[in-house]
Amino acid sequence: MLEIHCYISRFTVRCLFKDSFEVLPTKRQKLSTLHPAIERMKSGPILSTLLRLAIPNVLAMVMQVLVGITETFYIGRLGTTPLAAIALVFPFAMLTQMMSSGAMGGAVSSAISRALGANNTDRANTLAVHAITIGSIAGIIYTAIFLLFGAYFYQLLGGREAVLSEAVQYSNVLFWGAFLLWLSNTLASILRGTGNMVIPSIAIFATAILQIILGGLLGLGAGPIPSFGMIGVAYGFIIATGAGVLFFFWYLTTGRGRIRLRFKGVELQREMFSDILKVGALACLSPVQSVFAILIFTGLIARLGVLPLAGYGIGQRLEFLLIPIAFGIGVAAVPMVGMAIGAGNIARARKVAWTAGLVSAFNLVLVGGLVTIAPDVWATIFTTDEAVLSYARQYLRTVGPAFPFFGLGLTLYFASQGSGKVLGPVLAGTLRLALVAGAGSWLATQQAEANNYFLLMAIVMFIYGATTVGSIRLTKWGKQT
Repeated sequence: MLEIHCYISRFTVRCLFKDSFEVLPTKRQKLSTLHPAIERMKSGPILSTLLRLAIPNVLAMVMQVLVGITETFYIGRLGTTPLAAIALVFPFAMLTQMMSSGAMGGAVSSAISRALGANNTDRANTLAVHAITIGSIAGIIYTAIFLLFGAYFYQLLGGREAVLSEAVQYSNVLFWGAFLLWLSNTLASILRGTGNMVIPSIAIFATAILQIILGGLLGLGAGPIPSFGMIGVAYGFIIATGAGVLFFFWYLTTGRGRIRLRFKGVELQREMFSDILKVGALACLSPVQSVFAILIFTGLIARLGVLPLAGYGIGQRLEFLLIPIAFGIGVAAVPMVGMAIGAGNIARARKVAWTAGLVSAFNLVLVGGLVTIAPDVWATIFTTDEAVLSYARQYLRTVGPAFPFFGLGLTLYFASQGSGKVLGPVLAGTLRLALVAGAGSWLATQQAEANNYFLLMAIVMFIYGATTVGSIRLTKWGKQT
């Protein structure tokens, strides 16, 4: 249990989450003495520890979803053309977040947690420097790609004339901030690797609020502040993310974390880069596959007309809200799995992974069951058009029962990062993409109706979850010591 040494009237974030604000004592002290929270993750009760770590992550991720909704609202007030333009850029912005936070970020957390599990704090500190190097280079590359080829990508998605012009202007500003986003998520992942989920979540929550405020002020204008349009919303993202980066650097370099970030005297080593990249480079394929699957499926539904596409879009919005649940629980499992692996306790590592997967599946059973029985609870939030609602209901009733398998697969993908063995879950994602593209294309040749495509999505979710479970069962995570 967290140590609470103050009365309810004096509750603060510091007293509620005492373990998250510990300052590193002298080097002579043992790791288990330094951080009871780390020892608890290595040998304490699994379910309660996992839930305590997951809740802050889920809340922070939900806040990031709200940022996307709010920014879409801002841009919608600017007109139809900007709204269409952001739809072209959104999949690539989402990909940036998924790659830097979930894929490479999970690899960073995995490497650091395995070092701490083996009681090697020096290695954990050195890995943190290597992680920052990787994140910085990746951010620069990502910025260069979209400055050079962004217009081409948006043309492929159907961007033309004024819409394409708006998309490129917005993208050129937004992706200048890709470096900051990669750096912010890398620093947050370093902290998560130590088992500290509270500080990254507080920082992400605060950054999201700042981004919402600045996006509205700079995008729409207020008082003496003029409206900068879409690029104003992008500037709000850059400023807020930059503030988050400064906070993370301050926190890690001043010894408030469970490791102290030091650059002086650290030599870059191939083996350290390999420890992160052998997981991260492979894991980055998963979000790429997910985005391609979404784009392909959206394109297939769009061929059926506006009404099916609008109904599918309502269901898809719910899926985007399910991801934070699976992500929050999965990322919480990464340090627990990693520390168990580092300590040679393979049986515990696997038990953590299965527990995380089942918790995620249970939560999505509740959500999926609700929208299957009562789809209007969700669908009528967005429209009262009966023609659109009929497709939305059809989608939710068909796909809702498969939500638990989607959450199970995604959570196990993250948990497997802690083991350093992520190939199986990535291949499960490859199969998911192949089924969407292959079976979807076949349905198109058969002049299939919307319900056939919706059934395909449900089947794909089930196969994705089942295949991920099978791949983890068949993969050896090491020898028990």
